[in-house]
Amino acid sequence: MDSIKLNDLLRLDNLNNVKIRFNLMFAQNWNPIELFKNGDISTMLAGQYWNYNKNKSYKAGQITVGLVKIKPNEDFWLLFHIGQVTNDLNILNGVGYNYQDLPEYQKYVGRLIVKFKNKAQTMIRNAESVIDDCYVSQILPDTFDNDLFPGYEKVNISWDEMNRVLEKDNWKTALQNQKGVYLMTDISNGKMYVGSAYGENMILGRWRAYVKNGHGGNVGLKGLTFDHIKHNFKYSILDIYKSTTDDQIIINRESWWKVVLQSRQFGYNEN
Repeated sequence: MDSIKLNDLLRLDNLNNVKIRFNLMFAQNWNPIELFKNGDISTMLAGQYWNYNKNKSYKAGQITVGLVKIKPNEDFWLLFHIGQVTNDLNILNGVGYNYQDLPEYQKYVGRLIVKFKNKAQTMIRNAESVIDDCYVSQILPDTFDNDLFPGYEKVNISWDEMNRVLEKDNWKTALQNQKGVYLMTDISNGKMYVGSAYGENMILGRWRAYVKNGHGGNVGLKGLTFDHIKHNFKYSILDIYKSTTDDQIIINRESWWKVVLQSRQFGYNEN
């Protein structure tokens, strides 16, 4: 579909009255594609209509196109909004506008994938200057969902991601039939916790406990607040085993990883 330009599809008139905002991923405090997956569209729209300290983003009457980058190192963007500014609130360093959605484009929202190589740091661009370099990559049959189980060796998810994907069928199927050893990493300080799963529902059962209360009953994690865990913990899988594997093999392997990663000396493991 690369030969189809974005405006061949949208047919926006008067491009000098249109601005495109390219919403990028910024570290831990702003990851708009995760907001989209979590259904937090209101926060995304606040970002779309945000003014910084010195410059206004839009003028009353302008049409705004909101694109959000899907992955950090790729040139694909998801269309999440097309609207029109109805009122300039004259607010800097905050949400500066009232707006209305443009319903004629709603059928593409959350479904249209755009290919665009962003060569500038400026997030808000005049449509005339960039829209000819924006191509239609794909129109999804349903709202964007990039949460397919990636394979055991590629699992590396935040608490928010785990909370969202754990009850999806493909994740449940993958995790409830495998015993294993997993790793939790506190990205605020580098401390690690090695755990094992061999009880009911195996890895799925253990990770459900972390979704429920953060610590999952682990003594070394109980001293942390739930909010700290939600904002700083990442979850990955070190080893997987068939459901018929003897539990002692899993326990021994867990102990081996604790030694290798020194998670007793420098992490959260206390046994």
